[in-house]
Amino acid sequence: MTVLDVDGVANVRDVGGMRAGSSRVRSGVLLRSGHLAQVTPRGSALLCERVRHVVDLRDDVEVEREPSALAGVRTTRIPLFLGSVGSFFAQNMDLAAMYRHLIDESASRLVDAVRVIAAGEPTLVHCTVGKDRTGVTVALALGGVGADRDAVIADYALTASQLPPERNRAIVQYLRAHLPDATNAVQLATESPAPVMAALLADIDERYGSVADYLIAAGMNRAELDALSSALLE
Repeated sequence: MTVLDVDGVANVRDVGGMRAGSSRVRSGVLLRSGHLAQVTPRGSALLCERVRHVVDLRDDVEVEREPSALAGVRTTRIPLFLGSVGSFFAQNMDLAAMYRHLIDESASRLVDAVRVIAAGEPTLVHCTVGKDRTGVTVALALGGVGADRDAVIADYALTASQLPPERNRAIVQYLRAHLPDATNAVQLATESPAPVMAALLADIDERYGSVADYLIAAGMNRAELDALSSALLE
């Protein structure tokens, strides 16, 4: 994986390079990031050189609050959460439970996002900070083609170190002031612990057999999985 410096966008990287059996994940095909609302002209130029399709996983409220400033790249919106982001904080849900909720309740939408990646265009997947919805979607796409499990988990875990410290401080201050009883709120907003992703993928293996089998159960077919492999693997 390669961390990219894109003006005005946090947590940007290309997940290419990790092993997948006897092959490797292509570079330049699957990128991930936080939102694009503050991308600068310089950052936009860089993304337009690298990306042909953007998948925005945010809900309507998030998009209205922070609309993308990237022009000239086709965008597909696939809101993953069936409820609002705030509801997870209000319920004091932890990351493991939120990811299980995504896998169980948003399976068809996750497949829709993976289908965009399988189309083979250089694709950027993002949500608000590029941690949870983006992390699960990218992990499923990579897991679906047999990418090295440890590398997939490491890519997910990298996010916490890529979030702007000033953003984290402001978020933590807000949460402690407004949701003092939400003991999982800081984790939800700022953390990406490797054991959480490892447990999610292990749970998928236990319940479905593999990530590829999960994607099939959620609506993909074998031809689409083959297309995903063709798109992502050297």
